[in-house]
Amino acid sequence: MLGVALVLGSILGVAIGAVLALTRQGGVLENRPVSIILAAVVNVLRSLPFIILLFAIIPFTRLVVGTSIGVAAAIVPLTVMIAPYIGRLVENSLLEVPRGVIEAARSMGATPWQIFTRFMLPEARGSLILAVTIASVGLLDATAMAGTVGAGGIGDLAVSYGYQRYDGFAMLITVITLVIIVQGIQFLGTNVARRYRRR
Repeated sequence: MLGVALVLGSILGVAIGAVLALTRQGGVLENRPVSIILAAVVNVLRSLPFIILLFAIIPFTRLVVGTSIGVAAAIVPLTVMIAPYIGRLVENSLLEVPRGVIEAARSMGATPWQIFTRFMLPEARGSLILAVTIASVGLLDATAMAGTVGAGGIGDLAVSYGYQRYDGFAMLITVITLVIIVQGIQFLGTNVARRYRRR
């Protein structure tokens, strides 16, 4: 559930972030209407708490996967939730690329696509890895609430066994497991990003 939503959300998020960065004022493909509309959509989706989004898009979820219950049904709102979040992080990473790099690419006759793929993405690679790392931790938090639609997961375990059955040990194990997973994701992401930044 976490892996599929992260992959789908990352693909959509990179696309959203790229469009936001490229079409903004002064961007490589400046287009004010596209930039304003997309930014508004992203802001609306990011402003909704996941539990509300989960139920608000049930008709869309049914349309996509044919059901509103289970792991497949949880992946849809998870992807819808994380894609705009990653998009904003990607936008910020791309905006950190020095203007000199972009101007140098333009002076060499690079097309907008070449500027994005051969100059902006490589320059922002370390920052993008950290962005996906941050998003992964946020997505893990959201998957804990996915149990409300029968998706299971560690959050469902905590509620079903730890809270509803008053099992303090099960709750403790769940918390420790989540902490270990988060620390592992953060450690891996930080180290990979550091290696790319050194290059």
